[in-house]
Amino acid sequence: MRATILISILSLLTGLGLAQSKTLSARDAVLIALEKNFKVQIAEKQESIAAKNNNWMEAGLFPTVALNATYNTTVVDNTNNPFTFNPGIILSQGLTPNLTANANLFSGLAVHIAKDRLEQLEEQSKGNALVVIETTVQDVLKAYYTTVLQKERMQLFATLKDYSRKRMEYYELKEKYAKTSSLELLQFRNQYLTDSTNYLMQEISWQNAMRNLLLLMNNDHEPDPAAFPMLSDKLQIAFPMIDLEQTLSDMKSNNQNLKNQYIALELQKTATQYQKSFLYPTLNFQVGVNPSWGWFRQLSVDNPLEIGTQSVQYYGNFNLRYNLFNNWKAKRAFDVAKVQEEIAELNTQQMENTMETTLRNLLSMYQVRSRLVEISEENLIYATKAYDLAKDRFDKGILSSIELETFRNNYQNTMMQHYENQFNKMDTYLEMYKMTGKLGLEYQQ
Repeated sequence: MRATILISILSLLTGLGLAQSKTLSARDAVLIALEKNFKVQIAEKQESIAAKNNNWMEAGLFPTVALNATYNTTVVDNTNNPFTFNPGIILSQGLTPNLTANANLFSGLAVHIAKDRLEQLEEQSKGNALVVIETTVQDVLKAYYTTVLQKERMQLFATLKDYSRKRMEYYELKEKYAKTSSLELLQFRNQYLTDSTNYLMQEISWQNAMRNLLLLMNNDHEPDPAAFPMLSDKLQIAFPMIDLEQTLSDMKSNNQNLKNQYIALELQKTATQYQKSFLYPTLNFQVGVNPSWGWFRQLSVDNPLEIGTQSVQYYGNFNLRYNLFNNWKAKRAFDVAKVQEEIAELNTQQMENTMETTLRNLLSMYQVRSRLVEISEENLIYATKAYDLAKDRFDKGILSSIELETFRNNYQNTMMQHYENQFNKMDTYLEMYKMTGKLGLEYQQ
């Protein structure tokens, strides 16, 4: 099945250009996952099953027609029976086909109720498929930007390791010709080993994040780390302003989980009506035809008697059935269904309240994390300038290596915190975007 997928969130979080040979954008990662992901494929097949079942024939509107055929062979031995008019051995054979049509004329509107239920089940299946798709899109985007985050950290450690390596080599060369050891050499050797360890550990984290992303994309084989695609999108994303009232309104109108709960409530109401239909009488009509052919033959006499018979029976019957008393099982089932309907309404109200509270919390968290990004951006500017100035002063001999280490650690921690703040802001926005139902997809077959 080929589908044209329109994803509004991807226009914001990703670029519009297509990936080149070894470059992978977040948009391309999502499209590949939607095409290959096993959960999405299973959800689509379940949706096709529900669509195939949604018809009046499945609901029982049309009559059923059955064809049966019976062929009988009987041998009767009357050799030692003096009281029979047919002495000897008698072979009796008969063919009796039967063609019957049954029509449900009235069953308490159960047929229409069943059709309504099938339509609701199809809508529920579509909703479940869309939830799977939304979850897949969210998981892929989070995995993609987690990989970007790990790659940014790895590049930071690579830069710090490169600087400590160069300083270590400089002081090793200086010690070689000056024939003296220095505290700076020991300091930079220690720093280089620490940076190398951090880089190797971060490289493992990046590779694991990339493998998780490829797993969600259902990659056919395990690529070598050297063959990993280059991720083209960055953590720096410009998000639009968010209005609380509009966000709450979008959630109540578009959230797919909430829509599925509404469908579940309608299904329970339909189940209540279905149980109510058993309180009414049922009227069926049956029509059929029974042709019959028979053959009789004497096997143990000189002049055997052979007789053939043929008959046709037509019939049409009305069957009116009303259950006068069955220990009130039908009434109890109807009462239980009404209670279950009330439970479904309570679950719906609880879900609405829970999701509204969750969305408000997410919005507050998003505002805080947006502010944290602004603060970390400003803090990073000062930390970068301070570290560059400290390196310059160290090169001039004004600053010691221990003092330089303080500025270096501050720069490293500030940079890593800024990456973390950017990812957390994106993660919160993505969660809100999903709750408002805007992470939905439209399929054009």
